[in-house]
Amino acid sequence: MGYKDVYADWLADPEAFWLKQAEAVDWIRSPTRALFDGDTPFYEWFSDAQVNTCWNALDRHVAAGHGDRTAVIHDSPVTGTKSRLTYAQLLDRVARLAGALQARGVTKGDTVVIYMPMVPEALIAMLACARIGAIHSVVFGGFAARELAARIEDAQPKAILAASCGIEPSGIVRYKPLLDEAIEIAAHDPEFCVIVERPQFIPDMTSPRDIDWQSFVQDAEAVDCVAVAGNDPLYILYTSGTTGKPKGVVRHNGGHLVALAWTMRSIYDIQPGEVFWTASDVGWVVGHSYICYGPLVNGSTTVVYEGKPVGTPDAGAFWRVIEEHKVKALFTAPTAFRAIRREDPEGALIEKHDLSSLKALYLAGERADPTTIDWATRKLNVPVIDHWWQTETGSAICANPIGIEQLPIKPGSPTVPMPGHSIEVLGEDGEPVTSGQLGALAIRLPLPPGTLPGLWRAPDRYQQAYLSRFPGYYETGDSGFVDEDGYVYIMSRTDDVVNIAGHRLSTGAMEEVLATHPDVVECAVIGVSDKVKGQRPIGLLCLSTSCIREPSDVATEVIDLVRKEIGPVASFKTAIAVKRLPKTRSGKILRSAMAKLADGEDPAIPPTIDDPAIIDEIRQAFQNAGVLKRP
Repeated sequence: MGYKDVYADWLADPEAFWLKQAEAVDWIRSPTRALFDGDTPFYEWFSDAQVNTCWNALDRHVAAGHGDRTAVIHDSPVTGTKSRLTYAQLLDRVARLAGALQARGVTKGDTVVIYMPMVPEALIAMLACARIGAIHSVVFGGFAARELAARIEDAQPKAILAASCGIEPSGIVRYKPLLDEAIEIAAHDPEFCVIVERPQFIPDMTSPRDIDWQSFVQDAEAVDCVAVAGNDPLYILYTSGTTGKPKGVVRHNGGHLVALAWTMRSIYDIQPGEVFWTASDVGWVVGHSYICYGPLVNGSTTVVYEGKPVGTPDAGAFWRVIEEHKVKALFTAPTAFRAIRREDPEGALIEKHDLSSLKALYLAGERADPTTIDWATRKLNVPVIDHWWQTETGSAICANPIGIEQLPIKPGSPTVPMPGHSIEVLGEDGEPVTSGQLGALAIRLPLPPGTLPGLWRAPDRYQQAYLSRFPGYYETGDSGFVDEDGYVYIMSRTDDVVNIAGHRLSTGAMEEVLATHPDVVECAVIGVSDKVKGQRPIGLLCLSTSCIREPSDVATEVIDLVRKEIGPVASFKTAIAVKRLPKTRSGKILRSAMAKLADGEDPAIPPTIDDPAIIDEIRQAFQNAGVLKRP
């Protein structure tokens, strides 16, 4: 059965389709229905079932005789260590931590905040919470105290599980002092904190609140899994909100399990025992879905990587990991490959490693430009699969489902909608636009299993943020178009579309052109205000380290390229070379912040920014180029 047949099967009878997929899950009490739509627009899936996510990720594999299979590979170039945990070993550690938490009064429905770097204990903490029905909320390790405090205040955790520090190539990031400050700021106090004391930083402990991890679990009794309802929350994951208050995206146990079981096989083509590496962080949604839960539910091996694509020690870091651990599929952000390409444009370091185990590369998190896809395809000689999803969806909206059928790859497109996603391209009036025309991408309700059923204790905010603009649809916040073959193209965030003299043009289309220049390894296009045209585009270029030409010459050439490929309507007349672009730690370029900066505003910079100093660099670049408007 090919993709079209599978999608048609879902479209014809969504209820039967999802009940069939639910057979991949070990239920304590099987669902009698898939969709529960009695309280629209708050849809739920498998609400009358009982299940436990930890059982599905660990116990059932051990019970089936696979306890000796490797579950987790921890590879940490920043500490120079590597380790492995089998499914049996991981189950033992999870069950004992769960027992220790339960003995301290953490029960089903309580919340637990997790604040850790990329260490196995982060996964152990998540799974232990799932085991006893507690709701975990992972906060990206190293988040500033005020941001951590906002999440503590909203989630109101009974306990916090943290590490003493994280380790970056630039040095030690001391988590424990940040945690102490956050607890001091927050109106809510946890009952206790459990701290993984890493040898790189032994923190001061606040007695009796703080407990060393080893002491906490040393004499703990392992406990069994607790039954939870299909619509009980597994976790809360906070994403940035426009009001400044983070939005707590909720994930329910039942739908989450069904979605991950289906995607691991159908999208990623990963079988039990095979190695799947998501080079991300557990603090992001991709880390929840495809570092922790997805691979383990599937009975596969997951890689927990504590390092960078470049600098630990060089741009060959990814190739070493793939070779050593026989990785079948790598999932990372396009920005990682742009960084690798910038440092090693010829791919010389790739040739030093045996990558025969690698069968596919998956990209998501930031738009994958065709130039990056082409470079990766040529250098790795495997399919490079761009796919589109969000924190809110938990898994892919659009993908190339190579576990079902590998569809032709069109660089610049994340391919086609996955079952459960009926996508429309809508104009500003909310009406569908014609094929190939740019518009707001929206998904017809109900959203499929695994997607957010709402926001944590904020139903009105959920409706306002996602459902109010286009009634009957989920507003993705992305703009794009669908071609004649049904392929979806994500061109930019909705607020990144440039309106030039009444023409709505995509910044993504211009970026595609800029990226074709051989000296440009990364770029961004922003729209700045213009008295005559309303807006005009400006390009920011990061040049290859091997470029020996004058940046002004490259700028002139890319301006000519845009005029040739898009036309004078783009009014593209300014390109500025910069050393780096401001990004979040997950790789998203802060285009709207740069646009406000150019317009003389003082933009709100998200706490997830990789390096706040970049903002001053960009401001100076705008000033040097004469484009900075005075407030």
